[in-house]
Amino acid sequence: MSAESPLVRFENIQKSYDGEILVVKDFNLDVAKGEFVTMLGPSGSGKTTCLMMLAGFEPATNGEIYLKGKPINKVPPYKRGIGMVFQNYALFPHMTVAENLSFPLEVRGISRSERETRVKRALDMVQLGEFGGRRPMQLSGGQQQRVAVARSLVFDPDLVLMDEPLGALDKNLREQMQYEIKHLHEQLGLTVVYVTHDQTEALTMSNRIAVFDDGIVQQCAAPAALYENPENAFVANFIGENNRIMGTVKNIDGEHVSVTADSGDNIVAHKVNIENVGDRTTLSLRPERVFVSPEEGSVDNVFSAKVEELIYHGDHIRTRFKVCGHDDFIVKVPNSAKHSALQENNTVNIGWKVEDCLALDA
Repeated sequence: MSAESPLVRFENIQKSYDGEILVVKDFNLDVAKGEFVTMLGPSGSGKTTCLMMLAGFEPATNGEIYLKGKPINKVPPYKRGIGMVFQNYALFPHMTVAENLSFPLEVRGISRSERETRVKRALDMVQLGEFGGRRPMQLSGGQQQRVAVARSLVFDPDLVLMDEPLGALDKNLREQMQYEIKHLHEQLGLTVVYVTHDQTEALTMSNRIAVFDDGIVQQCAAPAALYENPENAFVANFIGENNRIMGTVKNIDGEHVSVTADSGDNIVAHKVNIENVGDRTTLSLRPERVFVSPEEGSVDNVFSAKVEELIYHGDHIRTRFKVCGHDDFIVKVPNSAKHSALQENNTVNIGWKVEDCLALDA
């Protein structure tokens, strides 16, 4: 494998379970050595199926998967050298923690002394060096998940696959484990392919995110690029919170478009994937990009809006406005802003810059 070759390549992969309906449609993706790539999407979008084909637990209907430049469609799972972490941990309850980690090494014919060295190293990586003699049921959920991660790393795999590994943990523990896995990836130079439906998890951990819908990757990019520059309405709505205003394109001027919203309001937006005047469009606008009582001339779009609801979130006030024909238009107002006019039923001006309002497909 040359220095430029990807560690993993999915080439024109299709998957059908019944010979008729494709659950994965022409999937192409390269994963570089040392990269953390997340497959993100709603249930049934095809992301887990792609992971299972890479692991060898599902055959591809069409196309080829390559690992280190070699086709692996016909290579059984145990010969692929891939570490795997599941949501349900999949630990052997009758074995100690150390025995669980030693098992994949024993299967590979590694000597006892070498097994003991590797098991100790892997447990130290996940801060469980003192827990080798315990059984899985004597550990908390977070500790069991760490053991599962350590087991996936113990035989120095070329690649680690993680299928919703934090789904069973509570919110605080899940966030803690996100950072631990991210730091392990960085410290060890691991290559990770990760599956989740949790967008925050994907944004926190990944170098790149492939957003799935209906068996197709809608966009694959770095987290900031997906959030700031979604290529279509599905990605904009799936990654982060979003205000959506439907309308019709009235004029196109380079990168800017004039849109008449269904409410009759005229809005200037940044052109993303609009072709022609007369096209229907979804305008996408993040709640944190909207200004309350903006200074005159500071923003391109200004509208009178009625305050419908205020919800205190500590660092910001989540404010629901009635504006442009919508009564669920959300603005995140920083708590430092201290807007005295923000009281229910009051009317204030709100506004946003043209580059923050994206004209996407309908």
